Amino acid sequence: MANFFQKVRIFFNQILTALLFLLAITLVVFMLPRERKFAYEYSKGSPWAYDELTARFGFSIQKTPAELQQERDSVLRKITPYFTYDAFIYADRLNAFKTNFDKKWIAYAMDEYRIDNEQKYLESSRYNSLRMLQDYYHSFIYSNLEQTYLKGIIRIPDTDEFTLTDDSFISVVKGQISEKVLLEQLYTEREAYQLLSDVLNEEAENDMRKQIARFKPFLETFDLSDYLQANVLYDQNKSNLERTAQLKTISETKGYIQEGELLISRGIIVTSETFQILESYKYEFEKQRGNVSDILAWSGRFLLAFISFMVVYLFLYNFRHEVLESLVKTSFILFMMVLMIFIASMVSSYEKKFYYVVPFTILPIIIRTFYDERVGLFIHIITVLLAGFMALNSFDFIFLNIIAGMVALFTLTNLYHRSRFFVSALLVVLSYSITYFGISVVKEGSFSQLDWSNFGYFGLNGVFTLLSFLLIYFFEKTFGFLSDTTLMELSDTNQPLLRKLAENAPATFQHSMQVANLSEEAIRHIGGNPLLVRTGALYHDIGKMVDASYFTENQMGGTNPHKDKDLKESAKIIINHVKLGEEMALKNKLPKPIIDFILMHHGTSTAKWFYKTYQNQHPDEEVDKKDFQYPGPSPLTKETAVLMMADTVEAASRSLESYSKESISELVERLIDNQMEEGQFEDADITFKEIKKVKEVFKSRLNTIYHARISYPK
Repeated sequence: MANFFQKVRIFFNQILTALLFLLAITLVVFMLPRERKFAYEYSKGSPWAYDELTARFGFSIQKTPAELQQERDSVLRKITPYFTYDAFIYADRLNAFKTNFDKKWIAYAMDEYRIDNEQKYLESSRYNSLRMLQDYYHSFIYSNLEQTYLKGIIRIPDTDEFTLTDDSFISVVKGQISEKVLLEQLYTEREAYQLLSDVLNEEAENDMRKQIARFKPFLETFDLSDYLQANVLYDQNKSNLERTAQLKTISETKGYIQEGELLISRGIIVTSETFQILESYKYEFEKQRGNVSDILAWSGRFLLAFISFMVVYLFLYNFRHEVLESLVKTSFILFMMVLMIFIASMVSSYEKKFYYVVPFTILPIIIRTFYDERVGLFIHIITVLLAGFMALNSFDFIFLNIIAGMVALFTLTNLYHRSRFFVSALLVVLSYSITYFGISVVKEGSFSQLDWSNFGYFGLNGVFTLLSFLLIYFFEKTFGFLSDTTLMELSDTNQPLLRKLAENAPATFQHSMQVANLSEEAIRHIGGNPLLVRTGALYHDIGKMVDASYFTENQMGGTNPHKDKDLKESAKIIINHVKLGEEMALKNKLPKPIIDFILMHHGTSTAKWFYKTYQNQHPDEEVDKKDFQYPGPSPLTKETAVLMMADTVEAASRSLESYSKESISELVERLIDNQMEEGQFEDADITFKEIKKVKEVFKSRLNTIYHARISYPK
């Protein structure tokens, strides 16, 4: 039922997204200017029988069917097939092994020692002596199975759509992450079976224990194929979608003829190239035949707006899909595009020479603040291209604003300091002025034709660009975004909540500071938002200040309050700091992205010390793991995943008996590998390569923190 409602929610979200795009297209259609079309007849290989023909309008040169087919073939050759990593198969086969191995072992042992009753065997001395051997091979086979599944067992489909060799790449989708993998890095089912069989036989052959002799036949005949099933499966649907999407990127045109350009003169032979130009011209002309110029004008504007916004949609779909999943984020981008085009249309309708006053660079600055540079630049380019239809000189206008937008983005690498806005605005004015000067000199060849008033408009443009600082604050509060400026304010340790944490739980505060340093440095190495992860790290343990003395770092050698508590009750107190932290964050109106760090920094892991201790104290009891498990959810972003690693590693590093490179390395590897085995990072957009880099950063940082110090003389 929950899955049904989730699908319904996604469906309605897609409908609303489509309506938002349609609304934006409709609004822009009413802002764009009209155009008329025209064309002539001709024939390939024969001379032109009319007077010279010039284009009465701009038009695109259509590609020939052969050219389009060649491009399609080229695109299809570059596409890698998609395979899906099926985590269910991985879990199902391992669970099946867990269930069946012990049963088959016991059955074999009973047959080997001629014991006809399982209960008698379990109570016999032989069972006790063989249990360690049984557990060892259970663990050995399970571990090798697990490693094989983690690497991936692929089933290659029998299809004519593509041909795969060992040096071919495929795209493997794990959750929301897709990565290219060399085929030879994966196992086929046959290869996996052979590998595991060889490893098992070799281990049994080298085992020196006396009992192994009786059980070698069992290990040699144990059918591993029952537990080996391909978990990297060909995704026909996604591969077809990718193929379709890539084919859609192929432009059907290969050039543009400007208005007034000479197409052909009388008596000139129509070559293949000229023929294709005239074919394109005729195509545009035929769309305008009849006295329906108004309809065609509206249609033309609609097509321009539609194509532009569809390009935006495809960009977001392929590179920033998380934006499309949020109606707020999608609506904000469309709102900003429509707003800038509306301002441009108002200025253009009043006086076109004031067009350079419109601060288009505000758009990439604001979009970059709440998304990233790539989205900011792309949206800026599309918006400027649409606005270019209203400019007196479209090329000059588009070129100037694209350059200025890039300068604005490159100079605002972060928003930590307000002075950055003034520097950026100044550089925007300079880029406008220098670029305009260069274009004018190239076109006119002298200074006399320069329109010096434009330099004044560029200055006003820079002043209006400074409004972006105020607009960022306004949009942040209106749409619920989180800017670097707000993160800087929240990361100030003089914030009331952080000061309270430092007073009530000073050791926890110091721990949070160290975690913040570790997380920030790791994110800087793998990419992400360093300021976001630092701020989240500072607040992730604020829930501990309620019962500070129950947490080891705050006891400082004093009485341990857990001493008189039941293990389950103690675990509940420890686990509850997540819920308490969330309540405090909501009460203090912390942004949702910061609250996510509080909720996710333990994921769905367990309070291991209490869990293991309870298991040891109650060996005959079936312990409910949920009594010792954090509520989660597991990390959903790269930043929350890195925080979870840093939190665990920093806390555990304090308990090391000796600080050496080896001990620190072993600690980092073991803790993070355990988290990976528990599946804590499966929903986060972080790769194995990035996790490896995070480990290296942590090791380096911890070695620096715990380096050896000289002993000063008394």
